[in-house]
Amino acid sequence: MIEVSRRRALAALGATAFLGNTQARPKGYLVENTLHMFAEDQTRFPPHKDATYKPQADSLDKYIAFVKEAQLDHTVLVQPEPYQDDESYIEYCFTREPTPGYFKATCLYDPIDPATPARIEALAKRNPNRIVGMRMHEMNPQGTPFTTSGAIKNRDMKDPAMKKVFKKLEDLGMIMQVQLIPYHARGLGELSSGFRNVPVLIDHFGLVTRGTPAEYDDMVNLSKRPQFYMKISQLPPNPKPMVRRVYDAFGPDRLIWGSYGSTMEAFSKTLAQIDDVFDFASETERAKIRGGNAMKFFKFRA
Repeated sequence: MIEVSRRRALAALGATAFLGNTQARPKGYLVENTLHMFAEDQTRFPPHKDATYKPQADSLDKYIAFVKEAQLDHTVLVQPEPYQDDESYIEYCFTREPTPGYFKATCLYDPIDPATPARIEALAKRNPNRIVGMRMHEMNPQGTPFTTSGAIKNRDMKDPAMKKVFKKLEDLGMIMQVQLIPYHARGLGELSSGFRNVPVLIDHFGLVTRGTPAEYDDMVNLSKRPQFYMKISQLPPNPKPMVRRVYDAFGPDRLIWGSYGSTMEAFSKTLAQIDDVFDFASETERAKIRGGNAMKFFKFRA
């Protein structure tokens, strides 16, 4: 999705920083893409009336200091549910980034609201080259109803408005990021089948612990469609066998590591975890998973 310049690639490969006496920063790109940011000033940036939980405030300045120390290449901010469809704090973060073009973001709008396609386009126009796509949640268990209003989650993927949203994402060259339990994997596959040019990022390893083995088979089977990518985050206990299964299904070019934390301790542990769960993969493949794939997927300039 991007062309990686020789100069930038060589610079990234040559930059190795050490984290105290623990884990060394590996060569290549590191891209955070699971981060929710919550404003310290909750009067200026209050939670939405339909917030699904009360957030704890973050310090943007502290996060930026961490980014510099860890030498992360980019962060994709993920619009959190407490702000619902109010993207104002993400837009504020764009004005406070550590280096020009550092931040991008996924937005959150109601996928069955007829106004959503126009709202996505308007947000993208206000923030050129910043909005990479929209996120969606399908978390209601089998046998429970879909919602049509209130908090933006658990909308019916068979609603005709969903296709209009996918069409707008296709027109804008954006992705769909979906947090879903395995029960909904088949429905997601059916919805996206008519929009094969829309890359779909499955959040949090497909929440493997939230479904039956047969339902997670459906999740893994989405790998047969080249538009599907898997985010490696929220791994289950004893994850290595399942990581290998997902690796074999999606391949090293469609796996994207999700988070590097926000402290150097968490960062060091994360780097060690990547080496551990992908100990069977080559260093070239691990470099793709750590951030090379994310650079391309989210269309960062390299």
